[in-house]
Amino acid sequence: MSRQRNTTLEALLTDFGYTHQALADEVNRVASDEYREPANCTDRHVRRWISGHVRWPWPRYLRPLEHIFGRSPQDMGFAPRTASPAPTSARPAPAKEQHPVQRRTFIAGALAATLGTDQTPHRGRLGMSDVDRAQNTIRRLDAHFNGLGGGALVEVAADYLTRLQGALDHCTYGERVERALTRAVADVAACAGWSAHDCGDYSRAAQFRNEALQAALLARDPVAVTRAWSDLAAQAEHAGRPAEAARINRAALSERHLRAQPLVSSLLHARLADCLAQTNDPQGMGRQLAAAERAYDRADVAGAPSWLAFLTPAELSGLGALAHQSAGQYARAEQHALQTLDLLEDGFNRNRAYYAVVLAELQLTQGEYERAAATAATVQTDHISSSRIMARLARVTAAGQGGRT
Repeated sequence: MSRQRNTTLEALLTDFGYTHQALADEVNRVASDEYREPANCTDRHVRRWISGHVRWPWPRYLRPLEHIFGRSPQDMGFAPRTASPAPTSARPAPAKEQHPVQRRTFIAGALAATLGTDQTPHRGRLGMSDVDRAQNTIRRLDAHFNGLGGGALVEVAADYLTRLQGALDHCTYGERVERALTRAVADVAACAGWSAHDCGDYSRAAQFRNEALQAALLARDPVAVTRAWSDLAAQAEHAGRPAEAARINRAALSERHLRAQPLVSSLLHARLADCLAQTNDPQGMGRQLAAAERAYDRADVAGAPSWLAFLTPAELSGLGALAHQSAGQYARAEQHALQTLDLLEDGFNRNRAYYAVVLAELQLTQGEYERAAATAATVQTDHISSSRIMARLARVTAAGQGGRT
């Protein structure tokens, strides 16, 4: 039988920020801590799983893998051996019929175990190795938000934020470590803010975003400060204050350091475009969308920080769809939404669901009830946890079905 590379598992490693050796180490840790049995996993095992040489790992590996990724074996790309049935997992992946809160709790628990946030130092002296561990954790948090949405992450991110702040309060460190860890606090608070936003908890999102701004200022990191201001602008826009959001975005764009940060500039221009569309300035919207494209063309996407991993050509097109939607240019917005879904890469499950809902809303607005209902029916929600997206999907589904009756 010819081998077939397990690209699903390979993508999971990328999304979770694992190297082959790091995943092997995590399998061993989970096997020991959760199942009280040795796994003796090595990077060679991981390579054989990905290459397809091993299509169904032994139970001592499979159970920890289910725990780590919160998925069934098949959802990790494994194929059962024909001669033996699939082993029963001690920690099964959430089934489709599970209640959303149960599924979110399962994913959050698995994620917290994977991140090992309980091992954040709370005494002693901190060094750059502690900073590196924090940055790796942040990268995984960002990847999970892109893949799953905020529901599974908000409590995990909030807990990790508290632990990092506790480390800063009770440990000792030098100035370099202090600034780096304070920047990490800003990054985690920003992630927690978007996770709360995705859950529809906007007051809590505002609290996290204010914490992110305070930490960014203390870290004296201009990019972190710009990010915090941009997130607060998004908060103001959602609260129905687009003019205020536009002022914040313009102020952020005026900072000199952004000349060397074209990817951040691209995001700010695109968000400003939506604000201008909401304040009845379609010409200004068009100029900002063009500026976003120009800035993106100058950006080094390969070297982008993890919080900007979502800003792909697909996302840029999606932000254009939102701006045209706000301007009432629904046909143009629909074109952008279709392009977004066509360009979106694997791993961005949350964004795919989000823009599919946007597309259905646009079709509904144009009176295309059957198309809207058909689009809504294609939205895959099994592996996302976003109450905001689910609520919008429910509304557009009901409206589409009502329009056909």
